[in-house]
Amino acid sequence: MKVVIGNKDGKSYQVEVPQENIGTLMGKKIGDTIEGSQIGVTGYSFKITGGSDLSGFPMRYDVEGSGKQKVLMSKGPGFKKKSAGERRKKMIHGKQIGQDVNQINVIVTKEGPTSLGKLFGKEEAPKEATEEKQ
Repeated sequence: MKVVIGNKDGKSYQVEVPQENIGTLMGKKIGDTIEGSQIGVTGYSFKITGGSDLSGFPMRYDVEGSGKQKVLMSKGPGFKKKSAGERRKKMIHGKQIGQDVNQINVIVTKEGPTSLGKLFGKEEAPKEATEEKQ
């Protein structure tokens, strides 16, 4: 299972959850808070904001359960309008994390001692303030 971490600076990082920790995420819902140690990032706290299942169907915050359902929609996640006032039935995954969820999207609610960029090796080197002027 993949977890995509969104940071307040606009960058995102992808983490593969260790197999032994996947069971701790089962049953959690969109809006729940998880500890970073559950996904391999100690010292952080995250809020679940969404995700998608193995077939690519998005999770939706107002659909109960952990399975797929056809829902009549007019706006929101998983729906793009083609004309004004349009409503369609779309296949959507519920808000609860189950076995068929492939990706979870989270945002940082409590930061740890080290930055996410350093944890994932994507921290950029600081640019030099002095450049040669010609």
